[in-house]
Amino acid sequence: MYRHFIAPPRAFTQFSHDLIRHPRLPSDTVRSLTWQLSLPEGARESLSRTAERARTGACAFTRAKRQLKEEGFVHERRVQGPGGHWVTRQLVFNTPLSAARAAELLARTSVGAPSTPVSPQAAPCPRVPAAGDPAPSPTGGRPGKDPRENTSHRPAAEPDAPAPAPEAAGVPGAARALVAALPRLSPELHRTPRGMQDELARLVSAWPAAVHTPAAVRLHVLRGLPDDGAPVHRPGGLLRYLLRDVPPAPDPGSMPGTTASRSVSEPSGPLRPLRPPPAAPAPSACPADSPPSVNARATTSR
Repeated sequence: MYRHFIAPPRAFTQFSHDLIRHPRLPSDTVRSLTWQLSLPEGARESLSRTAERARTGACAFTRAKRQLKEEGFVHERRVQGPGGHWVTRQLVFNTPLSAARAAELLARTSVGAPSTPVSPQAAPCPRVPAAGDPAPSPTGGRPGKDPRENTSHRPAAEPDAPAPAPEAAGVPGAARALVAALPRLSPELHRTPRGMQDELARLVSAWPAAVHTPAAVRLHVLRGLPDDGAPVHRPGGLLRYLLRDVPPAPDPGSMPGTTASRSVSEPSGPLRPLRPPPAAPAPSACPADSPPSVNARATTSR
């Protein structure tokens, strides 16, 4: 390889071969160091500004600065200047320097207010004034806001309490109470929908008109439940079916033993019309209410 070198007559800097051919410093690091050493006397350009002018990336600049500090070419020290501002003083050498020697040199230098910002990114960008004089907005400014519409900090409104449902026309409260108590007759009726209470109450309200007591209604429902242990899948539909057809009113003349003591001996007399009355028993030699027969049974039991 042939080489030709012409000595520059001006604007040149002498560097040692040890610096240019340093075995542990890559090209970006050597370029940053030689750029700093080639600056004129009295220049206060920071390493970050040098990397920006040399078009060195952020990662490459961080690596180059770390390598220069490890090799002793760059030393830094944070000091407090006038006014309480902290600044970073940087010393760049063309030969490696120990930390103790660099501390002595830094102690000799005075700390003054820097003429230029340490970081070029902190400097404000130049502003170009707008053309023309200031004038009000042609649209008339911002529209006024209604303070009543500002509901961002208002607590959420509590939901209104549900109003009590009015009683259906012609459905007394006794019928509703009876329907509400029907699920307690059997576990199979616990799943009766609440939405069917009005409908069932209307059906139950027709039973008192046929001279049926609430006890008769409850007994009629119990008789309609399956006695073989089969589950009731739709208890509401079963109650509707049982209460839809009202049995006829009981006939006092068709029932045996219609005497004045009927209310005492037969408290469930109104339930007889739900099923055909049983046949009258054959007459016995002794009346059913004869005291001697009671005494005879008592003697036998002894």
